[in-house]
Amino acid sequence: MAVASFALADYMVFALMLVVSAAVGIYYAWVDRSRRNPGNFLTGGRKLTALPVSLSLTASFMSAITVLSFPAEVYRYGASIGFYGLSYLMAMLVTSEVFLPIFYKLEITSTFEYLELRFNRATRLLGTLLFIVQTILYSGIVIYVPALALNQVTGMNLWGAVISTGVVCTFYCTLGGLKAVVWTDVFQLGVMIAGFLSVIIASVILQGGVINIFSDSQHGGRINFWDFDTNPLRRHTFWTVAIGGTFLWTSIYGTNQSQVQRYISCKSITHARFSLFINLLGLWLILLCSVFAGMCLYSIYKSCDPWTSGLLSALDQLMPYLVMDVLGDYPGLPGLFVAAAFSGSLSTVSSSINALAAVTVEDLIKPYASMSERQLAWISKGTSLLYGVLCIGMAGLASLLGPIFQAVISIFGVIGGPLLGLFTLGILCPFATSKGALSGVVLGLAVSLWVAIGAQIYPPPPEMSRPLSLTTEGCNFTMTDSFSWTSTDLPTLPSSTTTAPVLINTKPALADWYSVSYLYFSPIGTIITISVGLIVSVLTGGRKLNVESRLRLTKEDTSLYYLFKFIKDRAMRRKRKLDLKKDRKKTFGNPNPAFCDVELVLPQSSIST
Repeated sequence: MAVASFALADYMVFALMLVVSAAVGIYYAWVDRSRRNPGNFLTGGRKLTALPVSLSLTASFMSAITVLSFPAEVYRYGASIGFYGLSYLMAMLVTSEVFLPIFYKLEITSTFEYLELRFNRATRLLGTLLFIVQTILYSGIVIYVPALALNQVTGMNLWGAVISTGVVCTFYCTLGGLKAVVWTDVFQLGVMIAGFLSVIIASVILQGGVINIFSDSQHGGRINFWDFDTNPLRRHTFWTVAIGGTFLWTSIYGTNQSQVQRYISCKSITHARFSLFINLLGLWLILLCSVFAGMCLYSIYKSCDPWTSGLLSALDQLMPYLVMDVLGDYPGLPGLFVAAAFSGSLSTVSSSINALAAVTVEDLIKPYASMSERQLAWISKGTSLLYGVLCIGMAGLASLLGPIFQAVISIFGVIGGPLLGLFTLGILCPFATSKGALSGVVLGLAVSLWVAIGAQIYPPPPEMSRPLSLTTEGCNFTMTDSFSWTSTDLPTLPSSTTTAPVLINTKPALADWYSVSYLYFSPIGTIITISVGLIVSVLTGGRKLNVESRLRLTKEDTSLYYLFKFIKDRAMRRKRKLDLKKDRKKTFGNPNPAFCDVELVLPQSSIST
């Protein structure tokens, strides 16, 4: 079970990725040196086209979390997260038809500007602060993840890797602004796909074909798509992934500044819509690669699990371990995969830093200080640098948040859900008031946070999370009793077949409420925010409110309206072109020449009486 170590070629591939990423930032800093204004730095001058923006959208949240944690999720719990494909589709449709039209026609830089236009400044500030907290926590996790991978496969100092990740990312983001972020995302997405494919191809060759991998996964229970249990306490079923995932990804693509900032930088709303749906194809491709990579993991280690055997301290280390195991004899390929993980984090953190700089300048500085465009441009660069440093510091929390995948989803669910509800109130509910909006988002956040903390204290029982069995029967080495477990992984005694231990403890009456699937954190926050907001709005005179049409969704804002109008116009034109005489000939033959269908008007007749 000994694995290889990094070779010189691996370091060269990895370094090349860093150099190219940094070079893009330097290039755009030089090209845009004469256009130093916050609009160009934060939105690319609103001149970007659909293709690069779509690839950037895909790369932004398909980070090292996807590269490392999705396969580990499939390995431990099965491929049911493949239903994310459906939630991606639903999220893109809702974003394209509901949120994109509003943000694009207002020509705003920060999404939270809308909250002040629709409600008041207090709502805007609350939304901004929630976003800043959410993004810094998330960025800390995605900086930590590739550093963990590097530490596992190369022995590089963990915190040295954390700092180097943050420094490179902050460098090109601070220099080049949104244009640099978008084009480095395009390059890094290519690296991510190449890294995935290198592992998948090597695994398929090693296992003797795709059919063998599917067969092993089927026998091991990893192909568990057909689970339609409606119990909300179950960790992963069709309903939890499809419904919870739809709310989660709608909050990301519909209201998260990192994503909205990209598609409103397109040169037209048509390009913006195209970018969302081209991005959907990229999301599906990455999801397919990550789910199949998880099946490859199980197929190779089905007889000797390296986690329960004590070779690894966390499930998130499985993918880099597999890479060094199956690609260690091919110099450069391990470096390509680690570059892929690193690329995912660079793309995500750079997007987050750029978004944090945008909301800070637009929501916290610009409304309260009178500055020139040049001064605001320099402040934008300075805040990018500040947030880069802050994200590096927050990476220290990642080691305390447990399994990485679930930690990320929990963060977005707890904060993103109430924010989604807040924007939905403003856009779809014309009688929603500022009092209703504030009451709803505060209560939605409180309940989401309460449930999430309860879930950490009282984790769901094994019968709800249903981890799949792992075995060490095929291991040809002697296991030791000293395991290096993470702070949240439950240790188990060495045995040939390991399942999750049954915990017997006293739980409060609300234990089932705390055991709700973590994917439902976002729907809980959204629904409570909207419900409370509507009730308070009605009680505070919301029915008398007159909202500007530009601040709410109208039928003319949606592409579906123009689609139906186009179909209706085509049908009417065909009806007007219909020749009745010609049609009569085809149906009934030639008309009687003695018959005249012209009405006789007697007063105008020339016939004498």
